Amino acid sequence: MGNFWNPFRKNEATPEGVFVVAQLNAQVQPVDRYEYYEAPMAEILQEAGLGEVTGGGTMLLADHAGIQYCDLEILTQDTSPQTLAFLRNALESLGAPKGSLLKVDGLEDMPIGKAEGMGIYLNGTELPDDVYATSDVNEVIETCEALMEGIGAFRGHWDGNTETGLFFYGESYGLMKAAVTEFVENYPLCARCRFEQVA
Repeated sequence: MGNFWNPFRKNEATPEGVFVVAQLNAQVQPVDRYEYYEAPMAEILQEAGLGEVTGGGTMLLADHAGIQYCDLEILTQDTSPQTLAFLRNALESLGAPKGSLLKVDGLEDMPIGKAEGMGIYLNGTELPDDVYATSDVNEVIETCEALMEGIGAFRGHWDGNTETGLFFYGESYGLMKAAVTEFVENYPLCARCRFEQVA
């Protein structure tokens, strides 16, 4: 099922505080998880004097079919409603997608997240060879980001056996899709691709 560990392996009170797991409904690679969520969350916690990020992980789908979610392990002073609300607001300010959760051992999971997610899945096997040879996936990413400026941004990718998923998160799946549809319909590498709402 992937290179993951038990999210509650240390979710108990310690002399330093309590562990909270932020399970983020984001299909991002470990390096992207660190850049977009882990590092900025650590800075927010340090500035507020409320704790620290002690680790993170990525849950893979079966048969290497993609990323199911990622998470952050947070050591915080307590799990009072005020502290959990602070964590929720901080993570949402960083773009935590809908369907994310705050998990504390012994407490009911807290739903968090406001951003919606859009996956563009590029066909990796059925296009002409010259399309793969002359097209650039980075151009797809950069153009889509430019077209959805202010409403969404690229956050990660997944290279599968038959397709490559590009994942964008923002305020509205519908707005993001509308912004890039004309480009996607006309760029050769995007032929026979599919859209999917992932959050």
